[in-house]
Amino acid sequence: MKADITIPKVENVFLAAVQEWSDEFMDKVWYVFLINDSDHDLESVMVVSKAFGTLDGEMKKTSLLRHAYVNVPAISAVKIEMIEQSVLALNNEFMVTYFIGNTLYDKKFIFRKNTINERATEEVPILWQRGVVVK
Repeated sequence: MKADITIPKVENVFLAAVQEWSDEFMDKVWYVFLINDSDHDLESVMVVSKAFGTLDGEMKKTSLLRHAYVNVPAISAVKIEMIEQSVLALNNEFMVTYFIGNTLYDKKFIFRKNTINERATEEVPILWQRGVVVK
């Protein structure tokens, strides 16, 4: 029965952490974006995020955050959430699930601890801003 299940490979869909100015915090903050660099609309998109890891010898984890989007058009980006400064020292995991037609896709994206920083940035497709990309 398991042999009948095909798990399609996620292509041209990825996450990027981009630093932007926040008037609310009067500082630059990191935001995570879902980038759809494919020719297909993503439907019924669900993103579940959490952070986890060891800080000062103690295991830490955050609450789960859930985000849902009816549709993410082809060649577009959606801002998912802000990453709080203290959470950058933890692994930040994003589980992304969506449909293209009747096919279900899902992938786990992880920003490893301390990898979201200005030295690790590159130009992000679609946004055309500098950010940390995880595929």
